[in-house]
Amino acid sequence: MSLPEEAGTRAPSAPAGTARSVARELLGRTLDGLPGGAADQPSWTVGGAGPVGVDAGDERAAQAACGVMHVHGRAGGGPAPLTADYVSTVTGVLAAQGVTAALFARAQGRPPVRTGTSLAQGALLTVTQYLAAATAPDDDPAPPAAAGLATLVTADGARVEIETLDPTAWAGFWSRLAVPPRTAGRGWLPFQSRFGTAVCLLPPELHAAVLDHPLEAVRAAGAAHGVSVVAVGEATTAPPGLAPWTVAPAPLAPPARVTGTAPAGDASRPLAGVRVVESARRVQGPMAGHVLRMLGAEVVRVEPPGGDPQRAQPPVAGGCSVRFSALNHGKSVVEADLTTRRGRAAVVELAVGADVFLHNWAPGKDRALGLDADALHALHPRLVYASASGFGTALGPVPPIGTDYLAQVHGGLAAALRPADEPPAPSLMTVTDVLGGLVLAQAVLAGLLARERVNRGCRASSSLLSAAALVPRARRRTVLAPLDRPLPTADGLLCLGAEARSRPGEVARTVGAPGADAVGERLRSRTTDAWLAELRAAGLPSVAVRTDLAALAADPAFARAVLPPDAHVPYARPAAPWTFTEETPA
Repeated sequence: MSLPEEAGTRAPSAPAGTARSVARELLGRTLDGLPGGAADQPSWTVGGAGPVGVDAGDERAAQAACGVMHVHGRAGGGPAPLTADYVSTVTGVLAAQGVTAALFARAQGRPPVRTGTSLAQGALLTVTQYLAAATAPDDDPAPPAAAGLATLVTADGARVEIETLDPTAWAGFWSRLAVPPRTAGRGWLPFQSRFGTAVCLLPPELHAAVLDHPLEAVRAAGAAHGVSVVAVGEATTAPPGLAPWTVAPAPLAPPARVTGTAPAGDASRPLAGVRVVESARRVQGPMAGHVLRMLGAEVVRVEPPGGDPQRAQPPVAGGCSVRFSALNHGKSVVEADLTTRRGRAAVVELAVGADVFLHNWAPGKDRALGLDADALHALHPRLVYASASGFGTALGPVPPIGTDYLAQVHGGLAAALRPADEPPAPSLMTVTDVLGGLVLAQAVLAGLLARERVNRGCRASSSLLSAAALVPRARRRTVLAPLDRPLPTADGLLCLGAEARSRPGEVARTVGAPGADAVGERLRSRTTDAWLAELRAAGLPSVAVRTDLAALAADPAFARAVLPPDAHVPYARPAAPWTFTEETPA
């Protein structure tokens, strides 16, 4: 279905054009076939810098100013841009979430609102865990990790990613490649920690061992021990025909709807009164619950006896991992042993009393536990049952291990996110985990809205791979010019804004360089702030490249977008990335 342009806004400007396109695509999928369609769609906006006080607000500038370049570039030794519109895609999903949540609240009888978000807020949300780790007091501080990628090269020149979450499988894989156990063991911690640190400095002996074997031998070692081995190619394209999510109505007709008073609350909490039960680990599922909680839902986490093992992941403050807390703060917790009948019964009881049940269990685990959609819908036909996976059914019945980095490879992002002069490799920033969680949250919102309009529950499914496919990218890898990269100044790094990058000759004249090829050298002569003022005066707005996430919380430019540490939450975190303002009658 076609959707109108954002009501009451100006025509889209180039910096946020991709985000608007993504939002319209997702809203079309959300509203297609529902009674009323897009007729009552609220006014919505997508901006560039939003509440962040920086000059430029295009994709590249948002990456630079908000720390995305810094986190992505850690593995390579310095800030580097993601060369596809990743932040714009994230922001487009956020925009769709704001509109869908507003429509849900309106369907419950609450006042109409207008909503908005921005590229800067999207960028900040993607670094949530890294910002928490950078700003929290660590009870057991570890030295900062050195640069390094997890990508390995075989004897016949293939670049490969390996994946396992099992230390025994890791040890067996390396033993088959003739690596001593002690040496292999030194690689386990940096390998598992890469999800939180965005770097992976493996012992050189591991690189050398893979380099001694052809690809087929490395694959055979992986197959023998349950380790996924995937070759990284130059292709930037994702598997065709992947929908961001799928929704199927519950098979049973629910009872007649009971009408009541709309939930009380302010406009910024459109999901007030919604109860979500979340049984999820790592990033994808918890991020979905985190977003729903920020929109006003009550979220109850189901954790194993003793708590989620991720609670011990360093850095730790106040007895809990700050990375874990960054995605799970504000959720209540119920411990249940799903291997026992009593534990499963406890989850059923929670789900029957909830609006949403979401999980990111391994494929088939829901049915094995008797906690699949059919089982829960038989007891609660209006339940929105949401599940997330690594690959869904796109890669066949026995897919690789469903983690971020393999999803980047299979989704074409390992090549699309790096420039053509770099070998393809996944970003060690958890790009598909975060985006996958946001897409799952939008699937939940679509399910909730559908339930309000047709009084029927549903099953919603998404995957890391389907989220990766949402990122627009060129068929050929991006070639970066020198002025497209972070540029050293006398005291830091500068990123030219979109307008400046499109007018290199004018940039050269502004900074007093004889030509565009001399701009880089000229910029080294003065401070970042001095050059930013010159460029602003010339109509070429640009930004400083953020290289210290800890400083974000104290930067006045981010005061409205980043919440500083306080007595209750000992780390900085992004503020909710939407505005909701009640519409005033004409």
